[in-house]
Amino acid sequence: MPGSARTADIDQMIATLPRDEAVLVKRLRALITECIPQATEKGYYDQALPFYTRNRLICFIWPPSSAWEPNANQEKRKAKGVALGFNQGNLMANEDGVLLAEGRKQVYMMYFKKLDDIDEQQVRALLFEAALIDEQFAKKKKKL
Repeated sequence: MPGSARTADIDQMIATLPRDEAVLVKRLRALITECIPQATEKGYYDQALPFYTRNRLICFIWPPSSAWEPNANQEKRKAKGVALGFNQGNLMANEDGVLLAEGRKQVYMMYFKKLDDIDEQQVRALLFEAALIDEQFAKKKKKL
């Protein structure tokens, strides 16, 4: 996959993050691995941001210290916190409104500033839902 990075690159990226962001990224990463063990972790872009895929992209973790462009809206991103993005967020129920579209049509996000912000039961439910949606994109095997 073009632009992908190895898990070691993701580990190195996490090691360079400010401590508060690294703690959040590690916890979210563990929850994703626990809830969607069949997903493949891939690092995207120069920052080796962790994305998770199986049939399609499922979700990703984006710390505010990692940016497309240096210093682009840095303060605004830091104010929001570490993002957990859902690539098919538009297909998710989002009954409690925790997933934010922020002007996007497909990818929805939620943000965490500290470890206590992570409602693990809620995040697990969203991850399980995202995995079920991803199953809809599995290629059907042809019957002989």
